[in-house]
Amino acid sequence: MTSTLPPPSHPDLFAEAQRIRRSAFGLRTTFSPKVFIPLTKLCRDRCGYCTFAQPPARLESPYLEIDEVLEIARDGAAAGCHEALFTLGEAPEERYPTAAEWLAAHGHASTVDHLVEACAAVLEHTGLLPHANAGALPSEDLARLRRVAPSQGMMLESLRSDLECHRGAPDKTPERRLATLEAAGELGIAFTTGILVGIGEDRDDRIRALEAIAASHDRYGHVQEVIVQNFLPKAGTTMFRSRPCPTDEFLDAIALARVILPPSVHLQAPPNLSDDLGPILEAGIDDWGGVSPVTADHVNPERPWPELERLREVTESAGYTLAPRLTIYPEHAADPERWLDEALRFPVLDRSDAESLGRDDPGSVFPERVGRIEVVGDGAEVHLVGDTSTAWYSGAGVPAPRTARREPAGRIDGAVREVLDGVLAGERVGRSELRVLFAARGPEVRAVAEVADEIRRQAVGDALTWVFNRNINYTNVCTFKCRFCGFSKGPLSLNLRGAPYLLTLDDIAERAAEAEAMGATEVCLQGGIHPDFDGDYYVDVCRAVHEAAPSLHLHGFTALEVTEGARRLGEPLEAYLARLRDAGLRSLPGTAAEILDNEVRAVLCPDKIDTEGWLEVHRMAHRVGLRSNVTMMFGTVESPDSWVDHLLVTRDLQDETGGFTEFVGLPFVHMAAPLYLQRRCRRGPTFREVVLVHAVARIAYHGCIDHVQASWVKLGLDGVEELLDAGVDDLGGTLVDENISRAAGAQHGTMAQPSDFAALAERTGRTLRQRTTLYGEPPSPGAVVDGTVEVVDGTEVVVVVGRTG
Repeated sequence: MTSTLPPPSHPDLFAEAQRIRRSAFGLRTTFSPKVFIPLTKLCRDRCGYCTFAQPPARLESPYLEIDEVLEIARDGAAAGCHEALFTLGEAPEERYPTAAEWLAAHGHASTVDHLVEACAAVLEHTGLLPHANAGALPSEDLARLRRVAPSQGMMLESLRSDLECHRGAPDKTPERRLATLEAAGELGIAFTTGILVGIGEDRDDRIRALEAIAASHDRYGHVQEVIVQNFLPKAGTTMFRSRPCPTDEFLDAIALARVILPPSVHLQAPPNLSDDLGPILEAGIDDWGGVSPVTADHVNPERPWPELERLREVTESAGYTLAPRLTIYPEHAADPERWLDEALRFPVLDRSDAESLGRDDPGSVFPERVGRIEVVGDGAEVHLVGDTSTAWYSGAGVPAPRTARREPAGRIDGAVREVLDGVLAGERVGRSELRVLFAARGPEVRAVAEVADEIRRQAVGDALTWVFNRNINYTNVCTFKCRFCGFSKGPLSLNLRGAPYLLTLDDIAERAAEAEAMGATEVCLQGGIHPDFDGDYYVDVCRAVHEAAPSLHLHGFTALEVTEGARRLGEPLEAYLARLRDAGLRSLPGTAAEILDNEVRAVLCPDKIDTEGWLEVHRMAHRVGLRSNVTMMFGTVESPDSWVDHLLVTRDLQDETGGFTEFVGLPFVHMAAPLYLQRRCRRGPTFREVVLVHAVARIAYHGCIDHVQASWVKLGLDGVEELLDAGVDDLGGTLVDENISRAAGAQHGTMAQPSDFAALAERTGRTLRQRTTLYGEPPSPGAVVDGTVEVVDGTEVVVVVGRTG
């Protein structure tokens, strides 16, 4: 390849590097919020540029104690870090008796023994993900660290064997470094390596080192990132009089790396070792490496980390976006069976967003350990032990981040801008465009929200609607095993979330009549699939409610309930839906959709109806004159590709039938959900993802579904307020007695007051309007209705025959 590379600093080299970078990673630039843990500053190597390694006489102790390690790690976790970077000298026990004695006194035979213990302690007590940067190691040590660290690293530095700076460093021989790199690949370790520029090597040496890294990655696919680091002389080293790496050579090395390495390998340059970061971005990097809000760079203590906001400003001013990542990059984290020890898969998932990057809500993320779950009314109160997380989660009582309602996005470039320009020009988005929008970060998120809100104004104006309704969850006994559900109980179970129950028909009718007397216009019926139900039960419920409260719109029964009812009777689905309609049913909720991706459904609800089954129920419902809505639960194990699938298959059905009234985003509430307690899913979506799901849904459904609803039960009213600038126009219902979200641990109550909605509308400059289920005008107070509902041009009209008083 050397003969085909442009000469040093040639414009063609930088142009090709930038083309590869943008093709592979777009405008996204990542960083790892980390805490730096110098486990030991003793080292058997003596490198001519290093100030990290110290002799025993200059240290209070040869190693950090575990308590000291945990103190540093807790500070990092509290500050919102995801990574614990362990940096240490190589095999100091081989050189210093004091190191060997300390290790023996602590029950260890080697530094790696202590490192394994420290990584395990940090993981258990703080949830931070260890990155073990232990240098050149044999396979057996790498394998032990693989069980406690999602990623490991070792700088290759250079393959030149005669460098003066490495004369006293037996671990810096090219053969030893390459052997470690190969062993990491054989063991399936997500690995970080890199080159050091300006220590006496030349351009050909750098090319040779980069080609060796590329060849190893081609064999194993394990190199997640390559660091290109510029040498800076330090006082107190044998190289302190050497010249610093010239900027042009450094930038040339970055561009060379981008062109030589496989496009999937990420490229990093430390932001604290350069004064001008813009040219580094243009040379081809896509990652800034670890940046700590807590600890210094102990390898380069004279060069402090840039403040995160400053790094964001520099990155965005150059036209890029900034996103936090984990120690293990998304490409490897998304394939845990290959790259992660089984014990590490949940800790990585627990800090991941839907793209396997780091969760980006401000605040701390500590491991959740449930002490007990107790019944409080119809809900669950989850009592955690240990450190408390302060980051936002769906259903938690933490204020929502200010994401969508910040200052205007301003000008953005790249793929997101191209898609949004097409949307504003009237183009309909497809799969690739939706995927681009869901990947938005930083100012791109605000731009997506702005376009979604402009489309909302075009579709429905500034009205903010709500419906006065009551939920009736008639049983929590269910024969199905949905792994995300904290509400349903097995028929014989008395568990931490309360006793199973089944309302009688009289109970249901009484609650419906109470709702009608309160002024409600809708009753929503949902429950578990009780083993004693036959299909006629649901017909009987409809008839009982309709007779007890004839003015109420009966919105009830998921696709699962309908399917089971028809199946248990052996009745055709369309005929069964017609019988429900004739008994009083007027519309179906979209719940039971969860996520319309069968691979994900196999994890969430393997015994439930599949995607085609859900679509067929709603197709048949629309055919017999029943309306329904689209819901999407997100934030468990799915990726944005699943969101895209969900939006497209429901849009296709809407194009066919026109029967959907709105889209409702349902952020997963994790606290008491079995799947989370079994350590098998994420802890719900990030708030950025919540904004994007609602905004992108508005864009995707433009022209076919006019209304987008936000769930105040899962988001809180402050979270909903943020979404009112991202395409949302509907608040849903007052939801008297809502308890499904509460059963999963949500803290936002079981009823909202119209006054709450009015205050929200006033704060956001929207016009509040009460609606019926199908977005018609509700009857005015005192009206007498005859119990019939007509649908005119898709809008519900309640028939009024008189007025009292």
